[in-house]
Amino acid sequence: MDLTLSLAVAAIAGYLLGSLSFAIVVSRVLALPDPRSYGSRNPGATNVLRSGSKAAAVLTLVGDAGKGWLAVWLAWIATGNLVVAAVAGLAAFVGHLFPVFYRFAGGKGVATAAGVLLALDWRVGLGTIATWLIIAAFLRYSSLAALIAAVFAPLAALFVLGPGLPALAVLVMAALLVWRHKQNISRLLSGTEPRLGAKKTA
Repeated sequence: MDLTLSLAVAAIAGYLLGSLSFAIVVSRVLALPDPRSYGSRNPGATNVLRSGSKAAAVLTLVGDAGKGWLAVWLAWIATGNLVVAAVAGLAAFVGHLFPVFYRFAGGKGVATAAGVLLALDWRVGLGTIATWLIIAAFLRYSSLAALIAAVFAPLAALFVLGPGLPALAVLVMAALLVWRHKQNISRLLSGTEPRLGAKKTA
């Protein structure tokens, strides 16, 4: 398979895999309210936690991160090309943000981005996750932790992977993640952003 075809297949497959929303699937399986109907209305692990079910939140987190990791891993196994793998990961991230199965209304991509980064390079992934965990633990704001981790990730990718398309893919993911958090940024500035563990509101 030539490079152009490999990139196209990786992009399409990655996008479709990323379009699976584990927040919605897990909530349905566990008979919980649709995460798009409460809290931030974001189909992601942090909002699912507001349902009061830690198990559902953990399953959502693992599922969303897992699909990002799997997209990169499958592309790498199939081609052995890091550029193709990075494209697959970026496509999975975009699929999470704009899922074809849910009218293109998806989550913010924090867990999926973490999975992609872990698969691209474990050092970049673990460094980014550690950044999120430290900020979230001390300040209790998931969104702020995600924003700071989004700044860290492309710098780490540039340092570890060097300049090139894989690092550029990480930069694009980071920029999209910050953009998807624009409402959170407004709430953080106004002091109305809910902290981690806050219960759902109607």
